[in-house]
Amino acid sequence: MSEYSRILGVKFNNITHKEAVGLLECFLEEEKCHSVFTPNPEIVMTARKDSEFMEIINNAELVVPDGIGVVIASKFTKEKLKERVAGYDLVQGLFSEIKNKKYTVYFFGGAPGVAEQAKKKMEKIHKGIKIIGVSDGYFDEKKEKLILEDIKNKKPDILLVGLGAPKQEKWINKYKEHLPVKICIGVGGSFDTMSGNVKRAPKIFIDLGLEWFYRLLRQPARIFRMMKLPLFLFVVLKEKLFGR
Repeated sequence: MSEYSRILGVKFNNITHKEAVGLLECFLEEEKCHSVFTPNPEIVMTARKDSEFMEIINNAELVVPDGIGVVIASKFTKEKLKERVAGYDLVQGLFSEIKNKKYTVYFFGGAPGVAEQAKKKMEKIHKGIKIIGVSDGYFDEKKEKLILEDIKNKKPDILLVGLGAPKQEKWINKYKEHLPVKICIGVGGSFDTMSGNVKRAPKIFIDLGLEWFYRLLRQPARIFRMMKLPLFLFVVLKEKLFGR
């Protein structure tokens, strides 16, 4: 089985959740900054129209399929992905492994107050985790400089960036070489879930690949976003049958 699976130009690591967590632990032993991104079908479609964004994703050290739609789409490619590796679960798995170790974490993103709430919740769930700084995702040029200085001064090993795609990936790419960080992960809206403000789908929905359906039940207005999934699968199938 190939190390990668390419879907509409986006290169995904063909890896299990357990393998991905293990790879992150290896990254923590290296003296360089590693980008980690978790595209879903919507992000893949965005990257398809944004060459800069596509290049940023494909140059990352780890790219995993956050949406079940990506895994389904991989069945139409030469290399089927092993499984979905949700960004939220990946971070929780990493936290479980490092909570009693020396590694430190910084939360950057979300609405004012959300990252702080997420910090407190994660410290209760993962006792021993060292979250040494938080900053919300609302900033102008002046505040951004202060955030960058705070990250540089605190020197976290892991920086979670929740600014939404493609903003967070472009932000990470812009600053990763200037920050004393070993892993930068684009986490989208995960701080909302970590804080408890947004509830995760029950395990049975997640195991059945129906987390999207649970979200739709709770937020019917998401139907317009959900309609992008059939379009995504149509484009993948069209490319397989007729090429670009």
